[in-house]
Amino acid sequence: MDTIKPPTPKVPGKRHSFSSDFKKEAVARLKSTTNVTALAEELGVRRNLLYKWQKQLEAVGPDAKMRSPGRPPASEDSELDRLRKANERLELENAILKKAQAYFKAR
Repeated sequence: MDTIKPPTPKVPGKRHSFSSDFKKEAVARLKSTTNVTALAEELGVRRNLLYKWQKQLEAVGPDAKMRSPGRPPASEDSELDRLRKANERLELENAILKKAQAYFKAR
């Protein structure tokens, strides 16, 4: 296989994001190597990250896009969650307006 390199140089204290293709290629190389530590150093990633990507790839399948866990995109938020957030914001605005009204009446 061709050697793959991380898309960005390592910078201490900065999080790196890797493309789905990079992860899939790294997992393919992980399956064919006996020295995982050397592979991790070559790719510029932690060893446990390679195993994590391997587990993720097994869970989603080879054709699916690998994305990291975290907050889902806004399009995936359910209608109910969106309405709850809007309701909470409106209740807060209403409370602020009630306090302002009471303040101005007292003057």
